[in-house]
Amino acid sequence: MLSKSNLFLLLLCSCTLAWAEFQWPQNQQAAVSLSYDDALNSQLDNAIPALNEYNLKGSFYLTLASQVVPQRLSEWRQAATQGHELGNHTLYHPCSKSQPGTAWVKPYNDMDKRTREQMRAEVTLANSFLYAIDGETLRTFTPPCGHVQTADGNYLEEVADLFIAIKGEETKLPDDFSVIALPNGESGEELIQYVKKQTANAGLVQIIFHGIGGDHLSVSDSAHRELLAFLDRNRDRYWTDTYRNIMTYVNKQSEIP
Repeated sequence: MLSKSNLFLLLLCSCTLAWAEFQWPQNQQAAVSLSYDDALNSQLDNAIPALNEYNLKGSFYLTLASQVVPQRLSEWRQAATQGHELGNHTLYHPCSKSQPGTAWVKPYNDMDKRTREQMRAEVTLANSFLYAIDGETLRTFTPPCGHVQTADGNYLEEVADLFIAIKGEETKLPDDFSVIALPNGESGEELIQYVKKQTANAGLVQIIFHGIGGDHLSVSDSAHRELLAFLDRNRDRYWTDTYRNIMTYVNKQSEIP
């Protein structure tokens, strides 16, 4: 699957905690986190209706400067009342312009020119905006582009206290326990096979979607629905929930002597 297009990326988390045993709430084989970045129209049009149809919960990481947020604010608020998570993806989606494939990054959004203090200010304000939408105080974060280096160092150290978890930085999980994939054009069967393969080696499978049947880095609506149907049929094997709920459970487990 990875060799087909090189667009379905796989990342291993930098976990540090090794547990002899770990069990999910109902002894499932693995947990699956479905998340959706950038606050896109196709997520409201296609992803959320499909998730609701199969009674599955997803995590939506909003870029608050996206016009899709104010234009469809009531729908994002409704998604939160339906049990979906609204996560922090910053205000402006800054990324490092020195990295490959980032020619689209505006000069004022260039992570290479930001400071850690500036990033904390932006992320803090994004949390305030999100609170105004859903009233939640427990929040998780997905760094845009996965880029974390500013002009004066890694900014995640500056914002860690604002979140119960940061995607890709799950330090309260055993080593190599979590994998992250970013689909782009895969079929439903390919997505299903990926979940099956990765759950044999990892306890937390995280799929970060963008467009669903439209927008950018998209998979088709039918492929997305095929994956959801598979997860719905296999609830005894896979715990599919929001990243916030999954990591709340993980954090509590790590506190047990």
